[in-house]
Amino acid sequence: MTTPDIRKVVLLNASIEKVWNSVATSEGISSWFMENDFKPEEGFEFTIHSPFGPTSCKVLKVEEPNHVGITWGEAGWEVSFDLKQVEDQTELTMVHSGWGAPDEKIQGPGPDMTNLQIRTTMDMGWDGLLNNGLRNAVEK
Repeated sequence: MTTPDIRKVVLLNASIEKVWNSVATSEGISSWFMENDFKPEEGFEFTIHSPFGPTSCKVLKVEEPNHVGITWGEAGWEVSFDLKQVEDQTELTMVHSGWGAPDEKIQGPGPDMTNLQIRTTMDMGWDGLLNNGLRNAVEK
């Protein structure tokens, strides 16, 4: 049994190009998520600078302007953003997958937590990041 993926769908009042630039460029990602040295090149290894320290990531897939997927950290996580133009808006679907067993402990810079505990915290975090951070970055 594995911990369920986090899946978020938001409709943004912005063009697909503007949303793409916010999820698939270093400057865009920094504007609503975390500092990084991302490049939209498959296989590119980059670092996200979180409050807990640097985290190693890798670009898995880039299909401009509709899809970008990355690995995030050492726990096997993958995060993808799928974009779809809907009239004059953009529908963004974010999936955070790669969770292990719910009771499996994950070592990190803070106290060890289970996959389910971290997933629950990150599920709420993604809500704020997408509905506030990303929305504010692309809808201004």
